Amino acid sequence: MNVSYGLENIWLWFTALLEKLFGWFGLPYIFAYTIEKIIFAAALLAFISISVLFLIWMERKVSAHIQSRLGPMHVGGWHGWAQTIADMVKLLFKEDIIPAKADKWVHRIAPIVVFVPSLMAFLVIPFEKNLIGQDLNVGILLIFAFSSLAVLAIIMGGWASNNKYTLIGGIRSAAQMVSYEIPLVLSVLSVVMMVGSLKLNDIVEAQSRVWFVFSQPLAFMLYIIAGTAEVNRTPFDLPEAEPELVGGYHTEYSSMKFAAFFLAEYANMIIASAMIVTLYLGGWQVPYIDKLGLSFTATTLIQIAACLCKMGAIMFFFIWVRWSIPRFRYDQLMSLGWKVMFPLALANIIWVAVLIMIFHL
Repeated sequence: MNVSYGLENIWLWFTALLEKLFGWFGLPYIFAYTIEKIIFAAALLAFISISVLFLIWMERKVSAHIQSRLGPMHVGGWHGWAQTIADMVKLLFKEDIIPAKADKWVHRIAPIVVFVPSLMAFLVIPFEKNLIGQDLNVGILLIFAFSSLAVLAIIMGGWASNNKYTLIGGIRSAAQMVSYEIPLVLSVLSVVMMVGSLKLNDIVEAQSRVWFVFSQPLAFMLYIIAGTAEVNRTPFDLPEAEPELVGGYHTEYSSMKFAAFFLAEYANMIIASAMIVTLYLGGWQVPYIDKLGLSFTATTLIQIAACLCKMGAIMFFFIWVRWSIPRFRYDQLMSLGWKVMFPLALANIIWVAVLIMIFHL
């Protein structure tokens, strides 16, 4: 029996109301469909913006506790909540400067190219079985395709600025992200082999009994390390290493263009956390929730909250690692990716394939 959830009913009621309103005015269905997608995109953008503001506040507080920094502990109202908002307002009103000899069009486009793919990747992430933009059969491939565009944007920003430090930062980023994307994809491939589907909801439902973090611990560890490198977080933030490259690929950016790069970095961290939760930590699954006898609406809300809490734990881990581990040298970074993680990812795939052949998983 097909059961409708409470949140889904509200959305269906709203979309039906829109279609009736446009029908009364004699307008085609495409107008109502376009308005629905604009509203969904606006809600998604609001969710990302609020999440990034919270993450920046959380990062400052965690760094303050780990490294005994006094500023984030006292400045900005109660627990420093207003400091992030003040920084956002400051970026809105700062002067937008473009270097005289820069490629101006590419310089302007790069922050858009880096942020839009991050926004699009959220469309296929399931926060609950029905709380998903598009439940596509190739959801994982779509996320990898969008994440690959971030490499292009960073190279564009580094090259267009006409600065040696930004160019080196862009090239470093390309080499790093391409190198670590290989073990990242291979660690996901072992999960896909066990589930037999590229659909994210299918992967979540396959973990109703056992999460893949227990059956695929090596793939889980490889994904966390490679995911940290993909989003340029410490100890893998070599594209913007201040002792060598000043600010790296975004040195020549200011105002909202710089904010777009910053926003994309945190949005990618949210996506990486959501993917780790979806692939290895059961996604929106809550053990034994079906035995509690709750209503469908209560079950839905609990599953959404569980998914968000798991994501919050992974993001806290990313922040914790950033303020606890020193930055690698670039040769150490590349050696880890090619000499350690790549062979381990291949060995894990072979091991999973052997298990599937023997036990018909």
